[in-house]
Amino acid sequence: MDHWQEDSLKLEHQLCFPLYAASREVIKRYRPHLDALGITYTQYITMMVFWAEKKINVKELGKKLFLDSGTLTPVLKSLEGKGFVRRRRSDEDERILLVEITPEGEALKEKALAVPVALASCVKLAPEEALQLYMLLYKLLASLDEGKT
Repeated sequence: MDHWQEDSLKLEHQLCFPLYAASREVIKRYRPHLDALGITYTQYITMMVFWAEKKINVKELGKKLFLDSGTLTPVLKSLEGKGFVRRRRSDEDERILLVEITPEGEALKEKALAVPVALASCVKLAPEEALQLYMLLYKLLASLDEGKT
């Protein structure tokens, strides 16, 4: 094994590690705020889509969240159990599962408005740095999504 190959296995040379660690740390900061709402981080980002879209099919929801149906199904079942969304088959095509927000889910939005404000104080980046990071992360997500074939 040459020196370059050996160096490639060092943790500090891995792009994936700071992404993983930063993601875990940011999500950890969300936990107390989301616990107060009675939802998990994955349920929170799912509800964000419903607050914007109101009704969406599971396939499109998965694309927006970069989640597969195996991950989404328990999230949606739990949100439905809490009364925040309602699932039903499409009248036009029974293979399509539609999910729509309920009045209770809409009411949760009011309580969730404080979450982004609270989290903004945790991330010590200048606004232009945060925008640059945001753009780079979405560029990375797009390039990884293109690689799925």
